Amino acid sequence: MGKMKIKSGDKVRVIAGEDKGREGVVLKVITRTNKVIVEGVNTVKKHLKPSANNPQGGITETEAAIHVSNVALLDQKGNPTKVGYRFDKDKKKIRFAKTTNEAI
Repeated sequence: MGKMKIKSGDKVRVIAGEDKGREGVVLKVITRTNKVIVEGVNTVKKHLKPSANNPQGGITETEAAIHVSNVALLDQKGNPTKVGYRFDKDKKKIRFAKTTNEAI
């Protein structure tokens, strides 16, 4: 369980699996299992029993988690990139795209 280089709000592309090639924004990061939930990717159908909140019940589609190794961060130009860390002038640690050398 190391530090994850992808954060919520990042734009990523799926590089492996059933949804390979699809892009989306990271909605949630689950550091305990090294997984991320990406908007519109890895959708699953969930059957819901009738309850007080949802008296009808039914089937809903939600996004399931995908392993962080199966997604690649996109730089400003929309190309997949690896993430590096460095310190800026104010001695603040920032992430940068290794392909364009620009801060993320």
